Amino acid sequence: MFAWIVSDPWAYPALEVLHIVGIGLLVGNLVLFELRVWGVGAELPVRPLARLALRLSLLGFALIGASGLLMFAGQPDELLAAPVFLLKMGLVLLAGLNALWFHARGSLQRLDRTARLQTVVSMGLWLAVIICGRWIAYA
Repeated sequence: MFAWIVSDPWAYPALEVLHIVGIGLLVGNLVLFELRVWGVGAELPVRPLARLALRLSLLGFALIGASGLLMFAGQPDELLAAPVFLLKMGLVLLAGLNALWFHARGSLQRLDRTARLQTVVSMGLWLAVIICGRWIAYA
């Protein structure tokens, strides 16, 4: 049904561009916010920065999700057979759980050692997701 996505000369590349823009919005805003958790830019109020960064990160995640689902729909059998794709999806789940843990424990209010550890885990997971995403093309 969605095989045309892969065969159309414009569809898949356009989806990849949207995916990359989403990654930029997500990871760029996470880096900005996570640097603030580490004390960089301490003159910036944490809560307003966090609200802005979260909104833009969620917009990025929505772009990633929508474009990713369409790319997946174009070749589900190939992707499900690729272990690196399954690893990528597992890492996305772990990144989401880490974000939930960050907010559930009130890390934004604490900005303590655990909050900083959570930001390191977050960035490591998202970088691993990006690496896996690129690796899919070569697996």
